[in-house]
This record gives sequence, structure tokens and C-alpha cells, in this order.
Amino acid sequence: MRATTNGTALLRLRKVSRTYGQRRALHPLDLDLEAGRCVALYGQNGSGKSTLLRIAGGRDAPTSGDALFAGRPVSEDDPEVRARVAVVGDTVACYPDLTVREHLELVTVAHAVDDADAWIDQVLADRRLSDHARALPGSLSSGQLQSLLLAAALVRPRDLLILDEPEQRLDPAARRRLADLLVAEKTDGVAVLLATHQPDLAEAVADRMIALDDGQVIADGAPAAVLRELGVRG
Repeated sequence: MRATTNGTALLRLRKVSRTYGQRRALHPLDLDLEAGRCVALYGQNGSGKSTLLRIAGGRDAPTSGDALFAGRPVSEDDPEVRARVAVVGDTVACYPDLTVREHLELVTVAHAVDDADAWIDQVLADRRLSDHARALPGSLSSGQLQSLLLAAALVRPRDLLILDEPEQRLDPAARRRLADLLVAEKTDGVAVLLATHQPDLAEAVADRMIALDDGQVIADGAPAAVLRELGVRG
């Protein structure tokens, strides 16, 4: 089921925070994300971006506050969340003995994807992986491995797409294709939550940018305005 854009937040975070021991990794934060919209989280390593993404995807529970997806508490154990939320992490984890195509076949089986072969063919072509369909991960470049992670998220149903610095390991041309891909996801009604170091990617894709530093929001608004406030743009 693909969510429709009706102004209702698909993902809603209210006063969410996260503390690890004595360290506050994320200070209380609010976020609404509707279908067909993108929020970009911007900041350096350790700023709190990944912590927020883990909470949004149900992979970590907030210390305080509420995280809701489609009106229900976010949890990776919830079948609804697993079925409708696709996550692209910041690390590459592959099965060394499975080919590129077999990785995607595994995803389509897990999510009972109709017309799986056609979907796989299309995603392989879109991610420039068709010539590597029979390759093992060990023979791929770092950029190709990142493209495989993206392909695994795109070959399955999704209403919310969460990406943690997906531009890593991609060359400039591949980053431009990534931006085009995320704009197309929005057009198709997918909500996109993106953590990035790249201001160009955020400007190309996001409707709202939240800049984080040491777990706190330091700027929030339209990407161009936030980047000017931060001194990244003149």
C-alpha cells in the first residue's frame, strides 16, 4: 500500500531524545514527515543524525518522547513497519557468497514482491548494475556496493525511505543520479528521510532541512535558508 499525500504526517516524532549512559546523543526534537516530502538531516559525524534515523526506523527506542509511523509506535518488531519502511544504512553489509541478483531476489522473497524478476531487472538497470548481476560483492567497487544497498531498498514496497548518508562512496555522476532517484521517489508518494553531508544533495531533494550539532537543532527550515544561516551558502 502506498500512502497518499493528504497533509497528515506519515512519520511523527514528538520531543524524542536519546541518551546513552551519561551522554545525550539527541536532545528533544519534533519532526513531521508527510508522503511525497523529504526532510534532510545535515551535520557532521556525531551530530545526532544517525541516532535520529535509528529512532525513525524503529531500530532504537527514544529515551523520551514519542515516535509514530502511520499513527502507531515505531518498532522494528512491528510487521507494519517492516513492510512499509525501507532503510539504507551507512555501512555496507552483504552476504559474500550471494551474487548481486541473488541479494535482490532475497529481498523480494522476504517482502512477497509481485513480478519480482521484472522489478529486479529494472532496479539493476536504474542503478547501473545490470552488467554485475552475477558478480559477488567482493568483486564490486565501494560505489557499486552502495548502489547495491540502494537497489535492495528500491526493489521492495515502501512508504517511507530512510537513508543514512547514501552519497558516501558515490562519484559525482552517481550522486546526481541519486538526487534524481530521490526526487522520483517523492513524486511517487514516498516519504524520504535523509541524512547527508552534502549541501547540494539536500538542496536538490529536500523540502525541509534540519541542521544538527552535538545532538541539538541549530537551524531548521528550507534548505537554501538553512545553508545561508550556517554560512555554507552566500
